[in-house]
Amino acid sequence: MKPSRLLLIWLGVLLSLSILLGAAQALQFKVPDTLHSVMWGLLLALLLLSMLDALRLRRRPAPRLRRQMPGSLALGRWGEVRLSLEHDYPQPLTVQVFDHVPDGLTVENMPQAITLRPGVRSELGYRLRPVRRGHFSFSRCEIHLPSPLGLWSARRFIEANDATRVYPDFARLYGAQLLGVDNWLSQLGVRQRQRRGLGLEFHQLREFREGDSLRQIDWKATARQRTPIAREYQDERDQQIVFMLDCGRRMRSQDDELSHFDHALNACLLLSYVALRQGDAVGMCTFAGDAPRYLAPVKGSGQLNLLLNAVYDLDTTRRTADYQAAASQLLARQKRRALVIVVTNLRDEDDEALLTAIKRISRQHRVLVASLREEVLDQLRQSPVQTLPEALAYSGTVDYLNTRDELHDRLSAHGLSVLDTSPSGLGAALVTRYLGWKKAGVF
Repeated sequence: MKPSRLLLIWLGVLLSLSILLGAAQALQFKVPDTLHSVMWGLLLALLLLSMLDALRLRRRPAPRLRRQMPGSLALGRWGEVRLSLEHDYPQPLTVQVFDHVPDGLTVENMPQAITLRPGVRSELGYRLRPVRRGHFSFSRCEIHLPSPLGLWSARRFIEANDATRVYPDFARLYGAQLLGVDNWLSQLGVRQRQRRGLGLEFHQLREFREGDSLRQIDWKATARQRTPIAREYQDERDQQIVFMLDCGRRMRSQDDELSHFDHALNACLLLSYVALRQGDAVGMCTFAGDAPRYLAPVKGSGQLNLLLNAVYDLDTTRRTADYQAAASQLLARQKRRALVIVVTNLRDEDDEALLTAIKRISRQHRVLVASLREEVLDQLRQSPVQTLPEALAYSGTVDYLNTRDELHDRLSAHGLSVLDTSPSGLGAALVTRYLGWKKAGVF
Protein backbone atom coordinates (compact mmCIF):
# COMPACT_ATOMS: atom_id res chain seq x y z
CA MET A 1 0.00 0.00 0.00
CA LYS A 2 1.33 3.44 -0.89
CA PRO A 3 -0.01 7.00 -0.74
CA SER A 4 -1.74 8.31 -3.81
CA ARG A 5 -1.01 11.57 -5.56
CA LEU A 6 -4.07 13.15 -3.93
CA LEU A 7 -2.78 12.39 -0.44
CA LEU A 8 0.66 13.72 -1.31
CA ILE A 9 -0.86 16.93 -2.67
CA TRP A 10 -2.82 17.50 0.53
CA LEU A 11 0.28 16.86 2.62
CA GLY A 12 2.22 19.26 0.43
CA VAL A 13 -0.42 21.98 0.83
CA LEU A 14 -0.49 21.61 4.62
CA LEU A 15 3.30 21.57 4.76
CA SER A 16 3.50 24.74 2.66
CA LEU A 17 0.97 26.53 4.92
CA SER A 18 2.91 25.43 8.00
CA ILE A 19 6.12 26.81 6.51
CA LEU A 20 4.42 30.12 5.71
CA LEU A 21 3.03 30.43 9.24
CA GLY A 22 6.42 29.58 10.73
CA ALA A 23 8.18 32.10 8.50
CA ALA A 24 5.64 34.78 9.45
CA GLN A 25 6.27 34.16 13.16
CA ALA A 26 10.02 34.24 12.63
CA LEU A 27 9.68 37.63 10.93
CA GLN A 28 7.57 38.80 13.89
CA PHE A 29 4.38 39.22 11.91
CA LYS A 30 1.23 39.04 13.94
CA VAL A 31 -0.46 35.67 13.19
CA PRO A 32 -3.85 34.83 14.75
CA ASP A 33 -3.80 31.81 17.01
CA THR A 34 -6.88 30.45 15.26
CA LEU A 35 -4.77 29.78 12.15
CA HIS A 36 -2.54 27.45 14.11
CA SER A 37 -5.59 25.66 15.46
CA VAL A 38 -7.03 25.34 11.96
CA MET A 39 -3.74 23.93 10.68
CA TRP A 40 -3.56 21.32 13.40
CA GLY A 41 -7.23 20.50 12.87
CA LEU A 42 -6.73 19.98 9.14
CA LEU A 43 -3.69 17.80 9.75
CA LEU A 44 -5.56 15.70 12.31
CA ALA A 45 -8.57 15.38 10.01
CA LEU A 46 -6.33 14.29 7.13
CA LEU A 47 -4.66 11.75 9.38
CA LEU A 48 -7.96 10.28 10.52
CA LEU A 49 -9.37 10.20 6.99
CA SER A 50 -6.25 8.53 5.63
CA MET A 51 -6.32 5.88 8.37
CA LEU A 52 -10.01 5.20 7.76
CA ASP A 53 -9.44 5.11 4.01
CA ALA A 54 -6.52 2.70 4.41
CA LEU A 55 -8.64 0.40 6.57
CA ARG A 56 -11.44 0.35 4.00
CA LEU A 57 -8.91 -0.36 1.25
CA ARG A 58 -7.51 -3.37 3.10
CA ARG A 59 -11.02 -4.81 3.32
CA ARG A 60 -11.81 -4.10 -0.33
CA PRO A 61 -11.68 -7.36 -2.36
CA ALA A 62 -9.70 -7.51 -5.59
CA PRO A 63 -11.59 -7.61 -8.89
CA ARG A 64 -12.05 -10.92 -10.64
CA LEU A 65 -9.76 -11.38 -13.64
CA ARG A 66 -9.57 -13.83 -16.51
CA ARG A 67 -6.90 -13.98 -19.19
CA GLN A 68 -7.60 -15.03 -22.75
CA MET A 69 -4.55 -15.81 -24.83
CA PRO A 70 -3.65 -17.94 -27.86
CA GLY A 71 -2.45 -21.44 -27.16
CA SER A 72 0.49 -20.94 -29.53
CA LEU A 73 2.51 -18.01 -30.85
CA ALA A 74 4.93 -17.63 -33.73
CA LEU A 75 8.47 -16.52 -33.05
CA GLY A 76 8.96 -12.85 -33.89
CA ARG A 77 5.27 -12.18 -34.61
CA TRP A 78 2.92 -10.06 -32.52
CA GLY A 79 0.03 -11.72 -30.74
CA GLU A 80 -2.82 -10.31 -28.65
CA VAL A 81 -3.80 -11.13 -25.07
CA ARG A 82 -7.18 -10.09 -23.64
CA LEU A 83 -7.87 -9.47 -19.95
CA SER A 84 -11.45 -9.35 -18.67
CA LEU A 85 -12.23 -7.86 -15.24
CA GLU A 86 -15.37 -7.42 -13.19
CA HIS A 87 -16.24 -6.38 -9.61
CA ASP A 88 -19.20 -6.05 -7.25
CA TYR A 89 -18.57 -2.51 -5.98
CA PRO A 90 -21.54 -0.14 -5.96
CA GLN A 91 -19.60 2.59 -7.79
CA PRO A 92 -17.32 2.69 -10.84
CA LEU A 93 -13.67 2.00 -10.10
CA THR A 94 -10.57 2.93 -12.12
CA VAL A 95 -7.65 0.53 -11.68
CA GLN A 96 -4.17 0.11 -13.15
CA VAL A 97 -3.50 -3.33 -14.64
CA PHE A 98 -0.10 -4.88 -15.32
CA ASP A 99 0.26 -8.47 -16.48
CA HIS A 100 3.40 -10.32 -15.39
CA VAL A 101 4.85 -11.62 -18.66
CA PRO A 102 7.61 -14.26 -18.61
CA ASP A 103 11.10 -13.47 -19.87
CA GLY A 104 11.46 -14.01 -23.59
CA LEU A 105 8.30 -12.04 -24.48
CA THR A 106 8.26 -8.32 -25.26
CA VAL A 107 5.12 -6.36 -24.38
CA GLU A 108 3.30 -3.32 -25.73
CA ASN A 109 0.49 -1.32 -24.07
CA MET A 110 1.29 -2.30 -20.50
CA PRO A 111 0.37 -1.12 -17.89
CA GLN A 112 -3.12 0.15 -18.68
CA ALA A 113 -5.83 2.00 -16.79
CA ILE A 114 -9.40 0.75 -17.07
CA THR A 115 -12.67 1.84 -15.49
CA LEU A 116 -14.73 -0.99 -14.03
CA ARG A 117 -18.48 -0.48 -13.83
CA PRO A 118 -20.75 -2.38 -11.42
CA GLY A 119 -22.08 -5.62 -12.86
CA VAL A 120 -20.35 -5.10 -16.21
CA ARG A 121 -17.41 -7.14 -17.50
CA SER A 122 -14.68 -4.84 -18.83
CA GLU A 123 -11.95 -5.91 -21.22
CA LEU A 124 -8.55 -4.63 -22.22
CA GLY A 125 -5.89 -6.02 -24.50
CA TYR A 126 -2.17 -5.80 -25.02
CA ARG A 127 0.29 -7.15 -27.54
CA LEU A 128 3.24 -9.43 -26.95
CA ARG A 129 5.98 -10.63 -29.23
CA PRO A 130 8.14 -13.71 -28.56
CA VAL A 131 11.88 -13.34 -29.00
CA ARG A 132 12.66 -16.99 -28.28
CA ARG A 133 10.90 -20.31 -28.65
CA GLY A 134 9.69 -22.65 -25.94
CA HIS A 135 7.01 -23.09 -23.32
CA PHE A 136 5.94 -20.00 -21.34
CA SER A 137 3.81 -19.95 -18.18
CA PHE A 138 1.82 -16.95 -16.94
CA SER A 139 1.22 -17.05 -13.19
CA ARG A 140 -0.32 -13.79 -11.96
CA CYS A 141 -1.52 -10.33 -12.85
CA GLU A 142 -0.88 -7.16 -10.87
CA ILE A 143 -3.61 -4.58 -10.16
CA HIS A 144 -3.20 -1.20 -8.47
CA LEU A 145 -6.44 -0.77 -6.52
CA PRO A 146 -7.42 2.75 -5.31
CA SER A 147 -8.99 3.37 -1.91
CA PRO A 148 -12.59 4.64 -1.64
CA LEU A 149 -11.44 8.24 -0.97
CA GLY A 150 -8.52 7.99 -3.40
CA LEU A 151 -5.87 8.61 -0.72
CA TRP A 152 -4.12 5.25 -1.06
CA SER A 153 -3.29 2.69 -3.71
CA ALA A 154 -2.82 -1.00 -2.97
CA ARG A 155 -0.99 -3.51 -5.15
CA ARG A 156 -2.92 -6.77 -5.48
CA PHE A 157 -1.69 -9.93 -7.19
CA ILE A 158 -4.36 -12.06 -8.82
CA GLU A 159 -3.51 -15.64 -9.67
CA ALA A 160 -4.25 -16.37 -13.32
CA ASN A 161 -2.36 -19.44 -14.50
CA ASP A 162 -2.07 -19.80 -18.26
CA ALA A 163 0.49 -21.21 -20.67
CA THR A 164 1.41 -20.84 -24.31
CA ARG A 165 3.93 -22.31 -26.69
CA VAL A 166 6.14 -20.32 -29.02
CA TYR A 167 6.80 -22.14 -32.28
CA PRO A 168 9.06 -21.28 -35.19
CA ASP A 169 7.52 -18.87 -37.67
CA PHE A 170 4.93 -21.36 -38.94
CA ALA A 171 2.41 -18.63 -39.85
CA ARG A 172 4.29 -18.11 -43.09
CA LEU A 173 4.00 -21.81 -43.86
CA TYR A 174 0.27 -22.10 -43.28
CA GLY A 175 -0.37 -18.77 -44.98
CA ALA A 176 1.06 -20.28 -48.13
CA GLN A 177 -1.95 -22.57 -48.42
CA LEU A 178 -4.00 -19.55 -49.44
CA LEU A 179 -1.85 -19.06 -52.52
CA GLY A 180 -0.82 -21.25 -55.38
CA VAL A 181 2.28 -23.20 -54.45
CA ASP A 182 4.22 -22.05 -57.51
CA ASN A 183 3.33 -18.41 -56.92
CA TRP A 184 4.26 -18.69 -53.25
CA LEU A 185 7.63 -20.28 -54.01
CA SER A 186 8.43 -17.62 -56.58
CA GLN A 187 7.75 -14.90 -54.00
CA LEU A 188 10.35 -16.51 -51.75
CA GLY A 189 12.95 -16.36 -54.51
CA VAL A 190 12.80 -20.07 -55.32
CA ARG A 191 13.94 -20.95 -58.83
CA GLN A 192 12.45 -24.05 -60.40
CA ARG A 193 14.87 -25.60 -62.84
CA GLN A 194 13.73 -26.97 -66.15
CA ARG A 195 12.77 -30.59 -65.95
CA ARG A 196 14.97 -33.06 -67.83
CA GLY A 197 13.15 -35.95 -69.44
CA LEU A 198 10.17 -37.64 -67.83
CA GLY A 199 9.27 -38.49 -64.30
CA LEU A 200 10.04 -41.85 -62.80
CA GLU A 201 6.63 -42.94 -61.49
CA PHE A 202 3.66 -44.04 -63.63
CA HIS A 203 0.64 -41.79 -63.19
CA GLN A 204 -2.08 -42.65 -65.72
CA LEU A 205 -3.01 -43.59 -69.30
CA ARG A 206 -4.43 -40.93 -71.59
CA GLU A 207 -4.91 -40.21 -75.28
CA PHE A 208 -1.80 -39.47 -77.27
CA ARG A 209 -1.34 -35.73 -77.77
CA GLU A 210 0.78 -33.67 -80.09
CA GLY A 211 4.23 -33.22 -78.60
CA ASP A 212 4.28 -36.57 -76.79
CA SER A 213 7.24 -38.86 -77.35
CA LEU A 214 6.74 -42.12 -79.19
CA ARG A 215 8.30 -43.86 -76.22
CA GLN A 216 5.23 -42.90 -74.19
CA ILE A 217 2.88 -44.98 -76.35
CA ASP A 218 1.39 -47.98 -74.58
CA TRP A 219 0.99 -50.39 -77.50
CA LYS A 220 -1.25 -52.88 -75.68
CA ALA A 221 -3.68 -50.16 -74.63
CA THR A 222 -3.48 -48.68 -78.12
CA ALA A 223 -4.45 -52.04 -79.65
CA ARG A 224 -7.39 -52.43 -77.29
CA GLN A 225 -8.72 -48.88 -77.78
CA ARG A 226 -7.76 -48.69 -81.47
CA THR A 227 -6.45 -45.18 -80.86
CA PRO A 228 -3.02 -44.03 -79.71
CA ILE A 229 -2.75 -44.22 -75.91
CA ALA A 230 0.19 -42.68 -74.05
CA ARG A 231 1.61 -43.34 -70.63
CA GLU A 232 1.85 -40.30 -68.36
CA TYR A 233 4.48 -40.17 -65.66
CA GLN A 234 4.99 -37.92 -62.68
CA ASP A 235 7.84 -37.07 -60.37
CA GLU A 236 8.63 -39.96 -58.09
CA ARG A 237 6.81 -39.77 -54.78
CA ASP A 238 7.23 -41.58 -51.51
CA GLN A 239 10.83 -40.50 -51.09
CA GLN A 240 12.28 -39.66 -47.70
CA ILE A 241 14.05 -36.55 -46.38
CA VAL A 242 15.85 -36.46 -43.04
CA PHE A 243 17.25 -33.26 -41.52
CA MET A 244 20.34 -33.53 -39.34
CA LEU A 245 20.23 -30.34 -37.31
CA ASP A 246 23.28 -29.09 -35.43
CA CYS A 247 22.31 -27.79 -31.97
CA GLY A 248 25.89 -26.98 -30.95
CA ARG A 249 27.70 -23.75 -30.19
CA ARG A 250 28.24 -22.71 -33.80
CA MET A 251 24.53 -22.27 -34.38
CA ARG A 252 24.34 -19.67 -31.59
CA SER A 253 25.57 -16.90 -33.91
CA GLN A 254 23.12 -14.09 -34.47
CA ASP A 255 23.07 -11.52 -37.28
CA ASP A 256 19.59 -10.08 -36.71
CA GLU A 257 16.77 -10.79 -34.27
CA LEU A 258 16.93 -14.51 -35.04
CA SER A 259 19.86 -16.77 -34.33
CA HIS A 260 21.32 -19.03 -37.00
CA PHE A 261 19.59 -21.92 -35.27
CA ASP A 262 16.17 -20.27 -35.62
CA HIS A 263 16.86 -19.50 -39.28
CA ALA A 264 17.80 -23.16 -39.74
CA LEU A 265 14.59 -24.33 -38.07
CA ASN A 266 12.47 -22.07 -40.27
CA ALA A 267 14.27 -23.31 -43.39
CA CYS A 268 13.79 -26.96 -42.40
CA LEU A 269 10.08 -26.42 -41.80
CA LEU A 270 9.77 -24.56 -45.09
CA LEU A 271 11.32 -27.42 -47.03
CA SER A 272 9.25 -29.90 -45.01
CA TYR A 273 6.08 -28.14 -46.08
CA VAL A 274 7.09 -28.26 -49.76
CA ALA A 275 8.25 -31.89 -49.59
CA LEU A 276 5.10 -33.06 -47.82
CA ARG A 277 3.03 -31.33 -50.48
CA GLN A 278 5.05 -33.27 -53.06
CA GLY A 279 4.14 -36.56 -51.39
CA ASP A 280 7.51 -37.24 -49.75
CA ALA A 281 8.17 -38.30 -46.17
CA VAL A 282 10.04 -35.94 -43.83
CA GLY A 283 11.89 -36.66 -40.59
CA MET A 284 14.46 -35.01 -38.36
CA CYS A 285 17.26 -35.80 -35.96
CA THR A 286 19.37 -33.47 -33.83
CA PHE A 287 22.91 -33.67 -32.49
CA ALA A 288 25.16 -31.69 -30.13
CA GLY A 289 22.10 -30.78 -28.03
CA ASP A 290 21.09 -31.61 -24.49
CA ALA A 291 19.34 -34.78 -25.63
CA PRO A 292 19.31 -36.08 -29.22
CA ARG A 293 15.86 -36.13 -30.78
CA TYR A 294 14.68 -38.28 -33.64
CA LEU A 295 11.47 -38.13 -35.62
CA ALA A 296 11.07 -40.88 -38.21
CA PRO A 297 10.15 -39.83 -41.78
CA VAL A 298 6.40 -39.92 -42.35
CA LYS A 299 4.21 -38.66 -45.17
CA GLY A 300 1.09 -36.52 -44.84
CA SER A 301 0.22 -32.98 -43.80
CA GLY A 302 -0.01 -34.05 -40.15
CA GLN A 303 3.74 -34.61 -40.09
CA LEU A 304 4.31 -30.84 -40.15
CA ASN A 305 2.45 -30.51 -36.85
CA LEU A 306 4.56 -33.30 -35.39
CA LEU A 307 7.71 -31.51 -36.53
CA LEU A 308 6.57 -28.26 -34.97
CA ASN A 309 5.82 -29.95 -31.65
CA ALA A 310 9.15 -31.76 -31.75
CA VAL A 311 11.34 -28.68 -32.30
CA TYR A 312 9.49 -25.73 -30.78
CA ASP A 313 11.42 -25.95 -27.50
CA LEU A 314 14.79 -26.92 -28.97
CA ASP A 315 17.70 -24.74 -27.95
CA THR A 316 21.40 -24.58 -28.68
CA THR A 317 24.17 -25.63 -26.31
CA ARG A 318 27.85 -24.75 -25.94
CA ARG A 319 28.94 -28.20 -27.07
CA THR A 320 31.05 -28.94 -30.11
CA ALA A 321 29.37 -30.92 -32.85
CA ASP A 322 30.36 -34.60 -32.90
CA TYR A 323 29.72 -35.58 -36.52
CA GLN A 324 30.87 -39.17 -36.04
CA ALA A 325 28.39 -39.79 -33.22
CA ALA A 326 25.63 -38.08 -35.21
CA ALA A 327 26.35 -40.28 -38.24
CA SER A 328 26.24 -43.44 -36.10
CA GLN A 329 22.93 -42.35 -34.57
CA LEU A 330 21.37 -41.71 -37.99
CA LEU A 331 22.60 -44.91 -39.62
CA ALA A 332 21.31 -46.98 -36.73
CA ARG A 333 17.79 -45.59 -37.16
CA GLN A 334 17.42 -44.71 -40.84
CA LYS A 335 17.73 -47.88 -42.91
CA ARG A 336 15.89 -46.84 -46.05
CA ARG A 337 17.70 -44.62 -48.55
CA ALA A 338 16.88 -40.95 -48.01
CA LEU A 339 18.03 -37.44 -48.73
CA VAL A 340 19.97 -36.42 -45.60
CA ILE A 341 20.39 -32.66 -45.17
CA VAL A 342 23.05 -31.73 -42.62
CA VAL A 343 22.48 -28.17 -41.39
CA THR A 344 25.53 -26.76 -39.62
CA ASN A 345 28.27 -24.12 -39.81
CA LEU A 346 31.48 -25.59 -41.17
CA ARG A 347 34.91 -24.51 -39.91
CA ASP A 348 38.38 -25.52 -41.00
CA GLU A 349 38.87 -27.81 -37.99
CA ASP A 350 35.95 -29.93 -39.19
CA ASP A 351 37.80 -31.23 -42.23
CA GLU A 352 38.67 -34.84 -41.35
CA ALA A 353 35.91 -35.54 -38.82
CA LEU A 354 33.16 -34.19 -41.04
CA LEU A 355 34.51 -35.82 -44.19
CA THR A 356 34.67 -39.24 -42.56
CA ALA A 357 31.14 -38.92 -41.12
CA ILE A 358 29.58 -37.68 -44.35
CA LYS A 359 31.27 -40.44 -46.35
CA ARG A 360 29.77 -43.02 -44.00
CA ILE A 361 26.29 -41.57 -44.50
CA SER A 362 26.71 -41.19 -48.27
CA ARG A 363 27.30 -44.91 -48.72
CA GLN A 364 23.62 -45.44 -47.97
CA HIS A 365 21.98 -42.04 -48.45
CA ARG A 366 22.12 -38.95 -50.63
CA VAL A 367 23.75 -36.20 -48.54
CA LEU A 368 23.54 -32.41 -48.76
CA VAL A 369 25.62 -30.30 -46.36
CA ALA A 370 24.05 -26.89 -45.76
CA SER A 371 26.68 -24.60 -44.25
CA LEU A 372 25.51 -21.29 -42.82
CA ARG A 373 27.69 -18.25 -43.44
CA GLU A 374 27.61 -15.25 -41.10
CA GLU A 375 26.18 -12.24 -42.91
CA VAL A 376 28.54 -9.92 -41.06
CA LEU A 377 31.41 -11.55 -42.97
CA ASP A 378 29.91 -10.49 -46.30
CA GLN A 379 29.42 -6.99 -44.95
CA LEU A 380 33.05 -6.74 -43.81
CA ARG A 381 34.32 -8.05 -47.13
CA GLN A 382 32.35 -5.42 -49.06
CA SER A 383 33.00 -2.47 -46.74
CA PRO A 384 35.59 0.16 -47.79
CA VAL A 385 39.02 0.04 -46.15
CA GLN A 386 40.46 3.37 -45.00
CA THR A 387 42.17 2.76 -41.66
CA LEU A 388 44.55 0.16 -40.25
CA PRO A 389 41.89 -1.53 -38.03
CA GLU A 390 39.59 -1.75 -41.05
CA ALA A 391 42.41 -3.27 -43.11
CA LEU A 392 43.12 -5.86 -40.42
CA ALA A 393 39.41 -6.74 -40.14
CA TYR A 394 39.16 -7.04 -43.93
CA SER A 395 42.26 -9.23 -44.20
CA GLY A 396 41.10 -11.51 -41.39
CA THR A 397 37.66 -11.85 -42.96
CA VAL A 398 39.03 -12.70 -46.39
CA ASP A 399 41.46 -15.23 -44.92
CA TYR A 400 38.66 -16.89 -42.93
CA LEU A 401 36.33 -17.05 -45.95
CA ASN A 402 39.08 -18.44 -48.17
CA THR A 403 39.81 -21.19 -45.63
CA ARG A 404 36.10 -21.94 -45.44
CA ASP A 405 35.83 -22.14 -49.23
CA GLU A 406 38.78 -24.54 -49.32
CA LEU A 407 36.94 -26.85 -46.95
CA HIS A 408 33.85 -26.75 -49.14
CA ASP A 409 35.99 -27.48 -52.21
CA ARG A 410 37.56 -30.49 -50.50
CA LEU A 411 34.13 -31.86 -49.67
CA SER A 412 32.96 -31.29 -53.24
CA ALA A 413 36.08 -33.01 -54.58
CA HIS A 414 34.97 -36.17 -52.77
CA GLY A 415 31.61 -36.04 -54.52
CA LEU A 416 29.70 -34.45 -51.62
CA SER A 417 27.14 -31.71 -52.21
CA VAL A 418 27.68 -28.49 -50.25
CA LEU A 419 25.31 -25.54 -50.00
CA ASP A 420 27.01 -22.37 -48.73
CA THR A 421 24.44 -19.69 -47.92
CA SER A 422 23.50 -16.97 -45.48
CA PRO A 423 20.96 -17.85 -42.74
CA SER A 424 18.23 -15.68 -44.24
CA GLY A 425 18.60 -17.31 -47.65
CA LEU A 426 18.78 -20.90 -46.43
CA GLY A 427 15.08 -21.67 -46.90
CA ALA A 428 14.89 -20.63 -50.55
CA ALA A 429 18.23 -22.29 -51.32
CA LEU A 430 17.13 -25.63 -49.82
CA VAL A 431 13.84 -25.64 -51.70
CA THR A 432 15.62 -24.75 -54.96
CA ARG A 433 18.10 -27.60 -54.56
CA TYR A 434 15.36 -30.05 -53.52
CA LEU A 435 13.13 -29.26 -56.49
CA GLY A 436 16.08 -29.48 -58.86
CA TRP A 437 17.08 -32.91 -57.59
CA LYS A 438 13.46 -33.99 -57.45
CA LYS A 439 12.85 -33.25 -61.11
CA ALA A 440 16.20 -34.72 -62.15
CA GLY A 441 15.49 -37.90 -60.18
CA VAL A 442 18.89 -37.94 -58.49
CA PHE A 443 17.72 -39.24 -55.11
